[in-house]
Parts: sequence; structure tokens; C-alpha cells
Amino acid sequence: MKLLIFDLDGTLIDSKLDIAHGVNATRAYMGMGPIPHELVEKYVGNGAPTLIRRALGDKASEDDIARGLDFFIRYYAEHCMDNTVLYPGVREALDRLKHHDVALAVLTNKPVRISGHIIRGLGVGDHFFRIYGGNSFDRKKPDPIGIETLLSEAGAPREKTVMVGDSAVDIRTARNANVLACGVTWGFQPETFQEEPPDFVIDEMGQLADRVLTAARTT
Repeated sequence: MKLLIFDLDGTLIDSKLDIAHGVNATRAYMGMGPIPHELVEKYVGNGAPTLIRRALGDKASEDDIARGLDFFIRYYAEHCMDNTVLYPGVREALDRLKHHDVALAVLTNKPVRISGHIIRGLGVGDHFFRIYGGNSFDRKKPDPIGIETLLSEAGAPREKTVMVGDSAVDIRTARNANVLACGVTWGFQPETFQEEPPDFVIDEMGQLADRVLTAARTT
């Protein structure tokens, strides 16, 4: 493999608690009560606007959603590192892949400025040649524009590129770009693989590094 493209939330980072706190702070700001953290997890994956639209419910007006989104972005930007950590084994796997000159990138639907802040804050910013967020392009995942851009920038063959993620959104993105899809069994929404099966699944990030580096030694 020449290029590995990673989703962020639920794939590289465990950000569940900080996102849930941000959502419930937003609901409080809008005069609403909290919702369970497990429900917030199910709302994640399609970007902050969709997250807030779902969290505020069907009765929320477009003005409500706009006000809620503005508050959420401001609140989350200040609190996105309160509890967020890399998943076990992620740092070690990234170190191995970087050492062997595998091109690594992040493609997330989270706003790019916050994404970069978190990645750098966790000490892995220099592992990735590019970080793209939900506002980096005019279309979000599962649109393939992010992968297509990364393929061009990395000069990587489509058949030697893998999209790695924890939800059907990531698998759909890979399919739309005609690249391989790797699913992770941890994260927010691995149960959605039933509707969008990956090409292969890993239980910890070291398995991906093993697979990639073993293949490199045999080619």
C-alpha cells in the first residue's frame, strides 16, 4: 500500500466524551435537556451541521440549527482536548508506517481547524502529509472528492490506497473513490458495517501496520 487515508473520530481518536459534552452544552444553551452519550455517538460521522441538526431534533428551525451550530463550534473548539486521546496502539502503528515511508493522510467530516488542533495536540501531526476536514471541500464524505484529491497529491495508485474508518460513511467513501476499505472494530459505529461491508476489518491498528508492511516486504 502506498497511501493510507484515516477517518479521525472513532478511528484514530476516542473523542466520544468531548463531543457528547459539546452536544449537551449546546442543548442546554438552546433550553433543552441532555441526551445520552450513546445517542450522540450515533449522530456522529456526517459533520457538525448534521450532528447538531440531529441533536436538536425535528422541531428545531433552521435558525435554531444555525445558532446551535455556532455555539457548538465555539464550545467544542475550547474543549476538544479535555478528554480526547488516541486509541490504544494507534501511535505505535503510525510510527511504524511513517518509518517505512507510507504516505498517511486524514480525511474527516470534522471541521479542519479543530481536527488539526487535536492531531497536533496528541503529538502525531507530523505523521500526516495532509489533513482534510469537512469544510476543506464543498462536499463531505461519502463524496469521493477528498480521496480523489489525496490520490493526486500523493501520486498513489488507486489500487494501492486504503480508506480506514469506523462507519458506513467511510466505507461508502472508499467505494465511491474505488479504493480499498478497511473497517475498525472499535469506534463509534462499527455496527453499520452490516450495511456497508469493508474489504477487511482490524481489531487494533497494529494489524493494519502488519498487513501493509508485510505486503511491502513481499513485493
